Amino acid sequence: MKLLSIAISSYNAAAYLHYCVESLVIGGEQVGILIINDGSQDQTQEIAECLASKYPNIVRAIYQENKCHGGAVNRGLAEASGRYFKVVDSDDWVDPRAYLKILETLQELESKGQEVDVFVTNFVYEKEGQSRKKSMSYESVLPVRQIFGWDQVGNFSKGQYTMMHSLIYRTALLRASQF
Repeated sequence: MKLLSIAISSYNAAAYLHYCVESLVIGGEQVGILIINDGSQDQTQEIAECLASKYPNIVRAIYQENKCHGGAVNRGLAEASGRYFKVVDSDDWVDPRAYLKILETLQELESKGQEVDVFVTNFVYEKEGQSRKKSMSYESVLPVRQIFGWDQVGNFSKGQYTMMHSLIYRTALLRASQF
């Protein structure tokens, strides 16, 4: 079983899919990357297949007729083989140090027999062509580097919210919810 499955919903993502996947494969074979081509009309499928050939033990290229983002995420969840599950947009990339630290932490939790339902991380939102970046940090509302329950969650301020970019779920929990 993989440690982490990452579903990449991809629709007409040929221009940037390569950068996204290359930032994720550094996690090695403990990670399974599922490129869900959601009926693209460009070269997304060819690029996905090329990446799957280049990283056969890490990347899988999956084609489906267009079912929109949610349909692609659900397909990724159905195909996931990792203990944990994350969704990444095809135009996203990850900071290598932070990503490897997350994987290390998930491994440590697993080696101690500690299962978490949701793993929350900070993230930076960068829009191409704009110089401003938006950082989303949760230190003021969530305990840092520890397992906690809902009773320990603080109040989120206006403009502070969780997004898929900051969440890694236990795969079995998502499947049990039948979302």
